[in-house]
Amino acid sequence: MRISTVLGLIALVIQETEAMPPRIEGGRKQEQPQDEGTSYDNLELGSYDPNLDNYDLSNYEERAIKNDYGDPTPKSKVDTLIPSTMSVSTKRVMATMAPRTWTSATKPSITDLLNLLTAMGLPTCLVCVCLGTSVYCDDADLERIPPLPQETTYFYARFNHISRIQSEDFKGLRKLKRIDLTSNSISTIEDDALQLLPALQELIMPENKLIFLPKLPGSLVRLDAQFNNLRGSGILPDSFKELKKLEFLYLSDNEMDYIPVPLPSSLRSLHLQNNHIQKIQEGTFCDAEDHKYVRRVLEDIRLDGNPINLSLTPNAYFCLPRLPIGSYI
Repeated sequence: MRISTVLGLIALVIQETEAMPPRIEGGRKQEQPQDEGTSYDNLELGSYDPNLDNYDLSNYEERAIKNDYGDPTPKSKVDTLIPSTMSVSTKRVMATMAPRTWTSATKPSITDLLNLLTAMGLPTCLVCVCLGTSVYCDDADLERIPPLPQETTYFYARFNHISRIQSEDFKGLRKLKRIDLTSNSISTIEDDALQLLPALQELIMPENKLIFLPKLPGSLVRLDAQFNNLRGSGILPDSFKELKKLEFLYLSDNEMDYIPVPLPSSLRSLHLQNNHIQKIQEGTFCDAEDHKYVRRVLEDIRLDGNPINLSLTPNAYFCLPRLPIGSYI
């Protein structure tokens, strides 16, 4: 009984041993490098060679990276172009955005660009500097007044090439208080270009080419037209009479041959130096018929640099708190 049992156990061990795979020398089976497109399911155990001398180990690291991450260097064909997916309308838009070479005859001015921006619904403030309600267009190569926002209060366009002020330039700017056009080439101002500005207090235009003054708004407090080409004939009769708020009138360095009268009683400072004034009337500053009239606020009168002897008309100054500055010899 014992012998038959032992023989049965031996037969069972032999049967299990035959079912096991053959033992590989060196312990664990080593994994064979797998080429692209090869799976371990298709490997035959009989083709495995444990000797490393039979393997090509050159560029092993590079091939390993390719197997793990793919080829790091993308391959592209030089002679192959990606087909364009741009529509015709897109190409037209991009064509209009392409840089353009301007010739001297077609090169647009800054004013043209400003007008173009305004026509597109874009404000002048994209080119000029706007701070609050003040617009600064100094030294911008302007040839005319640019379109201004309706809320503009102070406008500066100094050191440009503006030659003319037209009626529509300041149209509708009812809040405009100051216009400074120093150092331009302005020779003409249309009559109604400034008259319809109800809030205008300061008109500053020295160093231009003005030969006459237009009608001015009654709100004006300061007028500076020094260093122009103004003559007596370029100032309309009674131009300043209705300017009840005018305090500062600067007309020095022009070509005037007389003092424009009548002067408003609000005037505090009158600069007429370096002109061609040769004579003063007794009623220029005072009322020749009313010797009690006193012009108390007019304390600053400059007449130096004119070919006139102020001592020849002593009765012309009795109403003034101070004598004019000029030659008394």
